[in-house]
Amino acid sequence: DETRQRVKFTDDRVCKSHLLDCCPHDILAGTRMDLGECTKIHDLALRADYEIASKERDLFFELDAMDHLESFIAECDRRTELAKKRLAETQEEISAEVSAKAEKVHELNEDIGKLLAKAEQLGAEGNVDESQKILMEVEKVRAKKKEAEEEYRNSMPASSFQQQKLRVCEVCSAYLGLHDNDRRLADHFGGKLHLGFIQIREKLDQLRKTVAEKQEKRNQDRLRRREEREREERMGR
Repeated sequence: DETRQRVKFTDDRVCKSHLLDCCPHDILAGTRMDLGECTKIHDLALRADYEIASKERDLFFELDAMDHLESFIAECDRRTELAKKRLAETQEEISAEVSAKAEKVHELNEDIGKLLAKAEQLGAEGNVDESQKILMEVEKVRAKKKEAEEEYRNSMPASSFQQQKLRVCEVCSAYLGLHDNDRRLADHFGGKLHLGFIQIREKLDQLRKTVAEKQEKRNQDRLRRREEREREERMGR
């Protein structure tokens, strides 16, 4: 529309995270955590304008984007902690030893899910040999999981073992079941939601590093200019 055509990429109404291709509204679109439309302007033409301009001068939009992602991830982590607390309150109390054995099964479950998701991705890319190697690794982890499940089963009554023990994914706050099958695990770890959160968290780490480097450079530039001024004043005197 005409209003949008008059907007420049430097306008406060424009989403700086979108310009840097890391807005959660874009990344999580179409997942069960779809955030809907961003309150700020998203426009690919403005992103193109920004990319051209940023080659000529440092606009330091990374700081705005970092603040946005930090706020989003902090809220996600808060939900994860609340979900953990609710699980601890609702699930049957078990001893620390049994809990550690259940945790071991969960960890092996996650390893299987991640490996299967990676094998499927490699297979889709036509890298069949690497995909087969990972599937062989999956079999080894399955054997370890079987042993871990046996230890866990033997450490509690049969009736308690049948109850579905849940765990909260530290990356995307989704619930994972102790008895989830391989397909469910692969769907989770290779799914758009989980991978989207990985992308957001990795982008946030990258932004923090970039902002720290740019701030350090600015501080050094300021210090150098101050030293030059002081040297000029001394020479003038």
